[in-house]
Amino acid sequence: MTSPERIAEHLVLPGVLTAEQAAETVAGILAVQREDGAIPWFRGHHLDPWDHTEAAMALDTAGEHDAARRAYDWLARHQNPDGSWYAAYRDGDPDDVTDRGKESNFTAYVAVGVWHHYLSTGDDTFLDRMWPVVRAAVGFVLGLQRPGGQIGWKREPDGTPVTDALLTGCSSIHQALRCALALAEEREEPQPDWELAAGALGHAVRAHPERFLDKSRYSMDWYYPVLGGAVTGPEAKARIDARWDDFVVPGLGVRCVLPNPWVTGGESCELALTLWVMGESDRALEILTSLGHLRAANGNYWTGYVFEGDRAVWPEEQTTWTAGSLLLAVAALGGEEATTAVFGGERLPRGLEPDCCG
Repeated sequence: MTSPERIAEHLVLPGVLTAEQAAETVAGILAVQREDGAIPWFRGHHLDPWDHTEAAMALDTAGEHDAARRAYDWLARHQNPDGSWYAAYRDGDPDDVTDRGKESNFTAYVAVGVWHHYLSTGDDTFLDRMWPVVRAAVGFVLGLQRPGGQIGWKREPDGTPVTDALLTGCSSIHQALRCALALAEEREEPQPDWELAAGALGHAVRAHPERFLDKSRYSMDWYYPVLGGAVTGPEAKARIDARWDDFVVPGLGVRCVLPNPWVTGGESCELALTLWVMGESDRALEILTSLGHLRAANGNYWTGYVFEGDRAVWPEEQTTWTAGSLLLAVAALGGEEATTAVFGGERLPRGLEPDCCG
């Protein structure tokens, strides 16, 4: 169990986390993790592969590498023959699948987690074991890519592809493909098809909003193209500034969806991470500092808060992925090497841009 004395400096951020608070938050994730490595949202709820991976990455930021490895071993054991994972598994019974859809974004994110764990540990044996898992996952995801570069968001339980694409999901997949390419480079196993796919996807995210379902009410569609590395530089700043007042509630955090008076910890932490990616650490710190009201007495974090009407925590749940997103954002601001490499993206391959602008 992580103690305050073992908490690295990169998880201590004045106004956000002390060493004692960071240790409590890490302990909260570890308490939810099951013996088989699974990390559900909270005990009694379901597990989904994306949030499971995010929580594992947070454990690596705290030096809990064995626990993180067990989380990735869980993914390896439960990968479907086509390279995917199901969208949801019941806590305590991984054979009880509660959603048999297979989402492209959920499946792709394993590449981000595996690259992060490898950078955190330098464990070549882990990389050897997980490389076939990543390769199969990418194969499943690219089987849903459309001619315009966008990637359909899932396969139905009967295998039917859903061709509609989600901007948030595709932005996350863009980051995942770049991490997969980094893994391929480390393995010295070039993947030119992945380079083409990543380039086409990045171009679609940057230049073709019409290729995605309109989810502009959701804050994730606002910041994820920047967080996923597709939109950078002045374009990133312009994108974030244009809708800042729509989504940011001063002193409370970030709305999940307009016009609902509901701020959520996960979106707030991801926006902070996005701001750090843009080089705006001061604004990132401002967002993270505003989240103290979501911290529970046990060191976990409530999912969200309704700031009009009842003015209450809602829903009444403390999720591992909310805690995980906070630890990752703090680790980035603190300069933790693996986290900055995965989200900063300077050393990640970019893929090959399309020859034309169509």
